[in-house]
Amino acid sequence: MKVTDSNIVQTDSEYFAKRQLKQGAVGWLLLVGLGVSYVISGDFAGWNFGLAQGGWGGLFIATVVVAIMYLCMSFSMSEMSTMLPTAGGGYSFARVAFGPFGGYLTGTAILIEYAIAPAAIAVFIGAYCESLFGIGGWIIYLICYVVFMGLHLKGAGEALKIMFVITAVACVALLVFIVAMAPHFNSQNLFDIGVTENAGASPFLPFGYIGIWAAVPYAIWFFLAVEGVPLAAEETRDPVKSLPRGLIGAMLILAAFAFLILFLSAGAAGSDTLKDSGAPLVDALIAVYGQNTWLATFVNFVGLAGLIASFFSIIYAYSRQIFALSRAGYLPKTLSITNKNKAPTLAIIIPGIIGFALSLTGEGDLLILMAVFGATISYVLMMLSHIKLRVSHPDLPRPYKTPGGIITSFIALILSAIAVVAGLMVDPKVWCMAAAIYAAFIVYYLIYSRHQLVDGTPEQEFAKVAEE
Repeated sequence: MKVTDSNIVQTDSEYFAKRQLKQGAVGWLLLVGLGVSYVISGDFAGWNFGLAQGGWGGLFIATVVVAIMYLCMSFSMSEMSTMLPTAGGGYSFARVAFGPFGGYLTGTAILIEYAIAPAAIAVFIGAYCESLFGIGGWIIYLICYVVFMGLHLKGAGEALKIMFVITAVACVALLVFIVAMAPHFNSQNLFDIGVTENAGASPFLPFGYIGIWAAVPYAIWFFLAVEGVPLAAEETRDPVKSLPRGLIGAMLILAAFAFLILFLSAGAAGSDTLKDSGAPLVDALIAVYGQNTWLATFVNFVGLAGLIASFFSIIYAYSRQIFALSRAGYLPKTLSITNKNKAPTLAIIIPGIIGFALSLTGEGDLLILMAVFGATISYVLMMLSHIKLRVSHPDLPRPYKTPGGIITSFIALILSAIAVVAGLMVDPKVWCMAAAIYAAFIVYYLIYSRHQLVDGTPEQEFAKVAEE
């Protein structure tokens, strides 16, 4: 390889031959399952910390706003994913819209989200295992990472089929929980958190208006990572039809679960009971049916499937994001080399080691905030990309068009920007830690990786077409 004057590294066919994913391994139904599995752990744990920040009313309003944001974003990303069906997802969209640096800013923000989210989920898996077996902590985290990274090394088709089955089991657990809680719903239980003296405080908003904003990061946990569906583009059969179906279908299912869980769990067991719980669905069942109920045991056992499904699928997401960034030269190129099963070996293993180290903190709620930081930054950049591509390249082929056009993406953009600030309000220290990681990535690009960009990647080829 040689470096040209434009800092683009010329490659030969052997470079890309070592970096091939398994094409045609995924249909639209698996994509729906992938989108649900990315997120379904958020129904089992994590969302309830929003009750401690905003009370039930604050979390409810935050969830409505966040659901609108994600739905608008899903429509916008469906359009861009059919225009630019590559494994880079949001990074690819931003690179075509804003050039190499814009793509890198988006890709690394997504990477922060996907690398940290599994660590938070591992903590919640440990809490569920502690409740069931009396064993939690580092040994559970280690088992999760070793087993599920190993499965991903077997290849995408096999991994996603296993994920689909696990997700289906988790959905059954949620349905059982919903049916069990419905007869015990009492609206007074929603508002049992003590009222503070904050501005606007009431039984509906016990922490006042500020509580709505503070609950936003935990409302995001109901939907975090669904935008990762386009990362499977290069492994999808008929991406033009499958990607919008997978992304929007998953979003609608997740929205239904989010609101049912939010109403029925707190409405039956009480918001105050669940606000600090590591396993809120199990604790809700125990509060209603007693300590030794088979329902709590069932949901605890099967609920592990939901946490495992998200853990399992986000490993897929971070490996594909790293694969795309590495193949393009933004990250060390060895990270994108695939094995005989067409799985990117080091892109699966190295972030897993980092995630395991983060999980040892045991701070699931703080890890959520760090993941949300990366997510919301990427949402802002992706929605700006949609608007930019609509304005500057209106003639590019768009097999799927966003309902409402740039108005839809503008709504998502404004709500995403609000969400970025919300994380800072909840815990400035954690927000700044995530920002420091992001800043380190930017410095790496400015000093080194911008001189290592590779010629001939799918993202660059789409960018050339857009410039013509």
